[in-house]
Amino acid sequence: MRASTTGARRPNMVFIVADDLGYADLGCYGGRDGTFGPVSPELDRLAAQGLRLTQGYSNSPVCSPTRFALMTARYQYRLRGAAEEPIRTSTRGNDQLGLPPSHPTLPSLLRDAGYRTALMGKWHLGYPPHFSPLRSGYEEFFGPMSGGVDYFTHCGANGQHDLWFGEEEKSQPGYLTDLITDASVDFVDRMAEGARGDAPFFLSVHYTAPHWPWESRDDEAVSRELVENRQALYHLHGGNIDTYRRMIHHMDEGIGQIMRALERHGLAEDTLVVFTSDNGGERFSDNWPLVGGKMDLTEGGIRVPWIAHWPRVIAAGGESPQPCMTMDWSATLLALAGASAHPDYPWDGQSLEPLLRDAAFSAERPQFWRMNHRGQRAMRLGDWKYLRVDGIDYLFHLAADERERANLAKVFPDRLGAMITQWEAWNASMPAIPGDATVSLCFTEDDMPQR
Repeated sequence: MRASTTGARRPNMVFIVADDLGYADLGCYGGRDGTFGPVSPELDRLAAQGLRLTQGYSNSPVCSPTRFALMTARYQYRLRGAAEEPIRTSTRGNDQLGLPPSHPTLPSLLRDAGYRTALMGKWHLGYPPHFSPLRSGYEEFFGPMSGGVDYFTHCGANGQHDLWFGEEEKSQPGYLTDLITDASVDFVDRMAEGARGDAPFFLSVHYTAPHWPWESRDDEAVSRELVENRQALYHLHGGNIDTYRRMIHHMDEGIGQIMRALERHGLAEDTLVVFTSDNGGERFSDNWPLVGGKMDLTEGGIRVPWIAHWPRVIAAGGESPQPCMTMDWSATLLALAGASAHPDYPWDGQSLEPLLRDAAFSAERPQFWRMNHRGQRAMRLGDWKYLRVDGIDYLFHLAADERERANLAKVFPDRLGAMITQWEAWNASMPAIPGDATVSLCFTEDDMPQR
């Protein structure tokens, strides 16, 4: 056990989110090496020196809804914009589909508590002029507003350029993963060199890797060819497993550069670094032993890596089966900062601060999900999971069946009935899914450029 955080200087915080990373894509989660060697040596090192969670979840199996939960520390279903799965490029200009600037957020509450705040990377929570990171608590922003962009041209699914400095859209050459890393390192350097005064900082690093289009740092020529073919650029075309793993490795290298910057300035000891993914993996991902992936409430769609590194507090080599969700980590960061929830927006997330001090910490509470796609619903309580897909109810004992193969609904009907009742009571406490809410894997024809 490490020292208590009580009375200590509030930590700097770096919250790193990968995009569509599978549960077992990293070496420290059992992932295979690439043709070039280990895929994730930097993240593997952070896990070895910190805490690795084996039963951590995203709030949703798709991009935007998880990011709503991350920003608000609340179930994303409370906001209209999160009913879109995900927010698409074609909604640009819509004044309803985004994170309302009036809603308290993780960065706004941290800013109000004295933190300097910045987001480097993907936003995907609505478009200017109605929504933007600068309107929701971030003092600085660099990155794309939409869900997925080409790594070299920085154009989205509709062919429109999408790279922003604050609320100004402008071009900058380079491979997007590297640009996000460079902006993050620059922010750390400036904070360490006096730009923050005595204030701690909160840096969100939201990589687009390894989200499609699958392009490594060496694929700029391929990118130029792909953008000429509007179908080949996106989700169902192109890529291969080696390119995918190289994309993860490029991100991993960037995380190493951020860590070196913290170390260079003597900040690593007192900086909490958290790493996760916004949802489960996609086409080339490794989710073993889980089944399913992005868009699914099976384990492969929502169980994701969670790594926490904070040498001052977190003991090295920790591993925990404590279930958690994205919004719990938001609540954790806010608790560490001494921030309080706005009375009109109480947090659904629960702080994991005791877990950071002691990897043996354990707490049980139900976790709930729902998804427009295929009428999915899920609940986890302890080792048990209730799942409904296409009108069929399933009951799984995850401790013995992580692959969700043995449906025990008829074996334990009373347990299933109790979990259904509990899920329905929770669902009744949430706003209903609007009838006009849409769901899309990544894009639809109206996102595509017209010719």
